[in-house]
Amino acid sequence: MPQGLPRKLRFAFMLQVAMASIVILAGTWASVTLVKHELARRALQDEAAYFWMRRAGDPAHAAPDGRLVRGYAVAAGASAASLPPALRGLEPGLYDLQDTIVLVDQRDDIRLYLTSPRATIDLLSLQMVLAPMLLALLALAASAWFTYRNARKLVSPLHWMAREVQRWDPLEPETAALAPDHFPADAGMEARQLAGALQRMGERMRAFVRRERDFTRDASHELRTPLTVIRVASDLLQNDPDLPQRAQRSLARIQRAGRDMESVIESFLILAREGDIEPQREDFAVRDVVAEEVAKARPLLAGKPVELTLVENADPQLHASPRVFAVMLGNLLANACTFTERGQVEVRIERDRVVVRDTGIGMSADTLQRAFDPFYRADPDNPSGKGMGLSIVRRLGERFGWPVGLDSAPDRGTTATIRFMA
Repeated sequence: MPQGLPRKLRFAFMLQVAMASIVILAGTWASVTLVKHELARRALQDEAAYFWMRRAGDPAHAAPDGRLVRGYAVAAGASAASLPPALRGLEPGLYDLQDTIVLVDQRDDIRLYLTSPRATIDLLSLQMVLAPMLLALLALAASAWFTYRNARKLVSPLHWMAREVQRWDPLEPETAALAPDHFPADAGMEARQLAGALQRMGERMRAFVRRERDFTRDASHELRTPLTVIRVASDLLQNDPDLPQRAQRSLARIQRAGRDMESVIESFLILAREGDIEPQREDFAVRDVVAEEVAKARPLLAGKPVELTLVENADPQLHASPRVFAVMLGNLLANACTFTERGQVEVRIERDRVVVRDTGIGMSADTLQRAFDPFYRADPDNPSGKGMGLSIVRRLGERFGWPVGLDSAPDRGTTATIRFMA
């Protein structure tokens, strides 16, 4: 888990330490800026007080001349040639020059000039705040480290659970890995409760998958067996030469309905299986399936002034389930015939698609957007259909890589397209 909780937690603490360090450094810089002026003022004032005290006892006492403070004592009216050019003309007071801090003090007839290099003052100020700053940074780093260690210990059970769940096979989850005896000893009560919930969910998932597999297997057997009996019995009856013509027509309808039911059952079973189970495939000609479905759809237009035509612009061959393709096309044809009261229903075979176009009532933009939703019907009062046809068509198309498209407008008909790789 490259972006797991431990890494995110470590990044959060590092960001916190970095931001706090920036604040500490900024505060230190501001403190140095404020302290150095106060330090220089006090140092020069103390040195001036000391000079005047010594001067009172010894009039010949010289001005200070050291690394930190250097002084000049000039009698009133005397020449200022001995002073550095920057000090000449300064009146009593504290001055912050470019490289020097200057204090000018005067008592009686003596004017005292005290100077202190700015670099020395800056160094002393930094030394005063450097130790507290380093201690603050060390305390921050230590506190963040111990907090991170404790936080990581708290989230480590969650990280462990995430790794275990990631290894699960969705069809057969290994829930035993989350058993209490496998859980980290330092895990808290909340983590154990979460692990128990995940374990129960995994067991229910495994039971659900097994029930679905059993249902698919049993339904495949139980539904196909009676249909096979019906088909065989109807074939035997159809071969009876003494069977009346009316009964033969009824038997033909029974056989077609049986074949349709077999196709629908196979389609539902394909949709019920897992995506990694490959459905049975065979080579077939698209035109044969289309012609058969067009023949089945003609009775739906009985009594309507609607022409059903088949246009063959190509003869593609597919390696897939012909029954599934028949179910998809049959649903599209049934919709076209049901919602077309006059005009034409055209089925066109192209190299990479089959197109069903009608001149029926069409669909609005809102209806078109929800046309593939299960159980959705634009006209609930219309008794035809249950709103499942287009949903089944789309799901079957997704399973076999045949995208289904709809283009429609009210009172202008609908065009449905099944695209495939020929």
